[in-house]
Amino acid sequence: MRILYLQTFPFWGSGSGTYARHLASEVGRRHKVAILAPDTRPIERAKLYPVTLPFPVAFTGHPEWPDCRLYQNLTSEEIWEVYDTFLRATIKAVEDFRPEIIHAHHAFPTAWLAAFIKDTYNINYVVTIHGSELPTLERDRRYWQRTFDAMYRAKAIYPNSGYTRDWFLRIFKGNFREKCKVIPGGVNIDKFVHSNSGAKEVDKSLNLHGKPVVVFAGKITKYKGVEYLVGAAKNIHGEVVILGDGPERKSLEEKAKNMGLTNIHFVGHLGAGIKKLVPYYSRADVFVAPSVWDEPLGLVILESMACGTPVVVTRKGGIPLAVKEGYNGFFVRPRNSSEIVEKVNKLLDNPSLRNKMGQNSRKSVEEKFSWTTIGGQFEQGYGRYAKKPNGTAPPPQVPTVKK
Repeated sequence: MRILYLQTFPFWGSGSGTYARHLASEVGRRHKVAILAPDTRPIERAKLYPVTLPFPVAFTGHPEWPDCRLYQNLTSEEIWEVYDTFLRATIKAVEDFRPEIIHAHHAFPTAWLAAFIKDTYNINYVVTIHGSELPTLERDRRYWQRTFDAMYRAKAIYPNSGYTRDWFLRIFKGNFREKCKVIPGGVNIDKFVHSNSGAKEVDKSLNLHGKPVVVFAGKITKYKGVEYLVGAAKNIHGEVVILGDGPERKSLEEKAKNMGLTNIHFVGHLGAGIKKLVPYYSRADVFVAPSVWDEPLGLVILESMACGTPVVVTRKGGIPLAVKEGYNGFFVRPRNSSEIVEKVNKLLDNPSLRNKMGQNSRKSVEEKFSWTTIGGQFEQGYGRYAKKPNGTAPPPQVPTVKK
């Protein structure tokens, strides 16, 4: 098959970018794959069609675009500029690559592009709902109708967690339920592996020799709840390493300074490359994800677990899909620094428990979240809906629409 992926953001710095590049690379082992995205960095086993947007724009922010606009703040003319740029690039990619099916990442604007291609080229498409687009769909009705129309014509809709599915269905009043199948993100378990040499590099760069280490990785936004990890740091029995960048970083650095914290390290955004993340995941004794919003899943959680690290997380959104209380991690209530202290120290102070839960973390990812497994699930759908070799597509399936 020939599969064209449409991605809204760069390949690094966000969960959907990570998802998109790993999925394309995995499926590219067995099929002809291309991907269109606002990025120029190559993806293994995938042909790249870069697109240059009129300005950087995201749903909740992006660390590689620190000054990006937000979709909810665009004027109507700016929405058209973004869509028109994406659409022209997509048409050129379709003309050159001749896909048999299109896979759009995010409910908009890429699904809008896929719907246009369906209308004009008779190429079917499927859509992954990552979750970060849903707050904008809820708050800004300008995006609702065109997204509804795009979902109506999609052959399948793949939310990345049960929570994301339920949220999506609430927004669209229960329509499209029969099209939804949850397929979570995955992890390259051959590359996300505990590395002793990488851990030693981190020790050397941050002077952490012999010290227990707690790690956070992700966009530093209000949604991620990093302020509650900073608030807990004074009473944590170890060093706290914060990877990532975002609008909250400067204020949190100031907060840490005012609190007189000496055990906290703001490393910043590491940029592209798995090799940069694995050493920190490997050095971590505990990984903390204190999200205060309904995290669709959190690929950094899966990545750290693949490196054999137990996790302390909030029970938000799709996170419980991967974490089992007392088996591979602990849950804490959102916005609760004292519970972060309690659960993190429980692991730091008990090496045998920490090691056992770290082993279970790796096992959980191997069993449920390898890209080989995830890619295979998508390929079944592609085979069902792809354009036939004679140039015709399967007959349309008209859904029942609730008024």
